[in-house]
Amino acid sequence: MTMAIPSFTVETRTRTSAYSAIAVAALLVLAFAAPFIVSRGVIQDLFFILTMLVLAQNWNLLAGYAGLISVGQQVFVGFGAYTMFGAVTLFGADPVVAILIAGLFSVALAIPTAFFTFRLYGPYFAIGTWVVAEVVRLLLAQWKALGGGTGTSLPRDATRDMMGVAWMRDLFGMKASQAGDALTYWLALILVIATIGFIYGLLRSKQGLGLAAVRDNEQAARAVGVDARRMKTLVYLATAFITGVAGALIYVQKARISPDAAFSVTDWTAYVIFIVVIGGIGTIEGPILGVIIFFLLQNLLADYGSWYLLVLGLLGIAIMLFAPRGLWGLFSTRTGIQLFPVRRVLKGGPLNLTHKGGPHG
Repeated sequence: MTMAIPSFTVETRTRTSAYSAIAVAALLVLAFAAPFIVSRGVIQDLFFILTMLVLAQNWNLLAGYAGLISVGQQVFVGFGAYTMFGAVTLFGADPVVAILIAGLFSVALAIPTAFFTFRLYGPYFAIGTWVVAEVVRLLLAQWKALGGGTGTSLPRDATRDMMGVAWMRDLFGMKASQAGDALTYWLALILVIATIGFIYGLLRSKQGLGLAAVRDNEQAARAVGVDARRMKTLVYLATAFITGVAGALIYVQKARISPDAAFSVTDWTAYVIFIVVIGGIGTIEGPILGVIIFFLLQNLLADYGSWYLLVLGLLGIAIMLFAPRGLWGLFSTRTGIQLFPVRRVLKGGPLNLTHKGGPHG
């Protein structure tokens, strides 16, 4: 006697993602070797792309997966940068160590701000995050020890002698400035890998399913036992940490800070939103494509002054109208290609079993 019972498996990987993993591994090897291959100017461009990608992936996690539309993420960029400056300038910390301290302090800032902003919904949440960013900017502009409203610079010895620079000078024969650029570039590359790895792992986990449920219908998610507030809070704190680390790293490379620059809504939020929107919100691949397009447009149109911002705005509007899921979403819908698949696919079918319960034949 035999009977057929369904045997299904849940899969997320695809053949394309398997091939892409090999390509990504090869690309990472090349990326780590870049300081020995390309010029210092190219390394600085790559650093910009990597740090903007980190900010874009974090905003995408907030808005695209947790449904938290924030226009105040510059608060963690600026606060992380100022924390790093304070640790280095006032307490003599190594900049590399200060970068991690900046991430922890950003989480400490996110806890009370979450208590305030999470009482708001929709556009009120977005406005609330911007208000928090402005309040923190105005407070730090009063910090005379770090230059007040005009800002200050890192001590020259701090970046020249930071952890790893002397080792790179001795091992690779680099100049101090070249070694500093290479070190910050490698740190940015590691941060990108860690950020994408964290987001991809989260989205493939049970918590990722809960996060998607909260984004799509918070009331329905609560009805099936998902703690929506806890999920949003964890994502908010995680993005605060990573964004704070990215902000500190950016300003280690810049070596000068001012409140208006560190808390610029244009540089650290508007451009980031543009990157996510044109690339594809709610996908890991979207911000990667978006940051490349943004960098190319920035270099092509930077000499046109205000027309540059106008073109970016028109392009963003056009994509929202004709490709609401972004360029990667449009491409993925038509081709079915996903480099970082997170959608769960049910595969399998009936399996014949004998009366003893074992597989037949």
